[in-house]
Amino acid sequence: MASTGVSGTFPPTAAIPLTPGARWRAFWVCVAVAAITILDLTKVNVALPSIGEVLDAGSTELQLIVSGFVLTFGLVLVPAGRLGDQRSRRMLFVVGLSLYTVTSIICALAPTATVLLVGRLLQGVAAGIQMPQVLGMAQELFQGKERGRAFGLFGATIGVATAFGPTVGGLLIALGGPTDGWRLIFWMNVPLCLIAIALVLWMLPSTRTRSRRKVQLDPVGVLLFGAAVVALMWPFLFTTGAPTDNPARWWLLIVFALFLTAFLAWERRYLARGRSPLIPLKLFRIGSYRNGTMLQTAYFTAAPALFLTTTLFLQIGLGLAPVYAGMVSIGFALASAVTSWVGGNLVGRFGRIVVVWGLAAMLACVGGLVLAAVYVDPAWTPYVMAAVMTVGGAGGGLVIAPNQTLTLMDIPVKQGGVAGSVGQLGQRIGAAIGTAVALSLFYATIYRESGNEDATVAYHDAYAFGMISVGLFLAIAFMVAIVDLTARRKGEAGARVTAKA
Repeated sequence: MASTGVSGTFPPTAAIPLTPGARWRAFWVCVAVAAITILDLTKVNVALPSIGEVLDAGSTELQLIVSGFVLTFGLVLVPAGRLGDQRSRRMLFVVGLSLYTVTSIICALAPTATVLLVGRLLQGVAAGIQMPQVLGMAQELFQGKERGRAFGLFGATIGVATAFGPTVGGLLIALGGPTDGWRLIFWMNVPLCLIAIALVLWMLPSTRTRSRRKVQLDPVGVLLFGAAVVALMWPFLFTTGAPTDNPARWWLLIVFALFLTAFLAWERRYLARGRSPLIPLKLFRIGSYRNGTMLQTAYFTAAPALFLTTTLFLQIGLGLAPVYAGMVSIGFALASAVTSWVGGNLVGRFGRIVVVWGLAAMLACVGGLVLAAVYVDPAWTPYVMAAVMTVGGAGGGLVIAPNQTLTLMDIPVKQGGVAGSVGQLGQRIGAAIGTAVALSLFYATIYRESGNEDATVAYHDAYAFGMISVGLFLAIAFMVAIVDLTARRKGEAGARVTAKA
């Protein structure tokens, strides 16, 4: 089933039979769950210097506190998405949120960096259980143009949560003080998750599939897939830029290739036996889904690294307090909220070109941030960066929501959970790789120039090198968008010729 453009038809599957008001209330509950999860991906970043000082954590431990969450998040996404497609999404929401509450308490009370890391790994599992259900439920709640509106609002919320994370984290550290302020970042999740559980039980419809068939989770596929994901992410998770980094970790990429090959072979064999594979590989035959997934993977390889590197530069390089470093991204959050809504409405009319313009604005943002760091007076740098971030936010909003709509437009509704979770897996793997690459370039430059008499120059150079990787991944996303745009226009031209004939 190929996509021929934005006007392609959505799969003819009826939405859940609810009143419009009930559908939108259920949708906002799902979006609130997603916002709680996404906030944790960025609000912890601003707390890393405080955590390192209080718990005596080194650069590797701090990297794992961020990226370990992403690793377990990614491992659970696809099996949980598959389970949600086959059984009750509401039940999985409750399980995920309950575990998220408990693990947030563990993180908040952590006496050592090791305990905090274990809590973050388990918190990632909880996130992986609940996040696939968000897009899966949205697929089941809405059809056609209404689905485009829903994805626009979803993208706006995710954009705000991503960009506001550092600001929220900085405010909580300011309220709690430099010693224990970071703990408030995790305590904040507890009341939010309890409220979310109550709303899930009250407002979400049942989507349980009434069937005598056993749930098919493809256990061999799960193990092979998990091993491939760990082998891919491991060397990046342990890349800190320090001279002590063990280069032997890169051999795991060969292990990844072997496990990936075994996984693909097993999935084809499993399907040939009439079973339901973990990932329906035929989804990637759909051009809109394949290109959209590649694009969002490249974009989310860049975006979290942009926020983390900028926050570290402002805090460590310029000595800005966490709360003020976080506030630099407010403009990004507000602008992306507006343009996500606008983009969600425009994508049905203009298609992939909306995403192309958004990526162009993001590339301009990266260049502007580097120029501001290197050439602007340090006293004015945060203000100039905040203005440049606003431009980036306007572009980011035109990428996330419209691309989500285009990616899932031709996917059958009952495969929405696994299709959405594969896309999110790409985002999480991309985030782990992107932050590791940017951080390694950032810290390696600092180590290399540690003898420089002017420390400011070292941090300027470190930020510039770290942002090179961000610009590179955004350029890859831009090229994918251009390829997809060209293919869609050719498809539409061919369809017009056929119609005239």
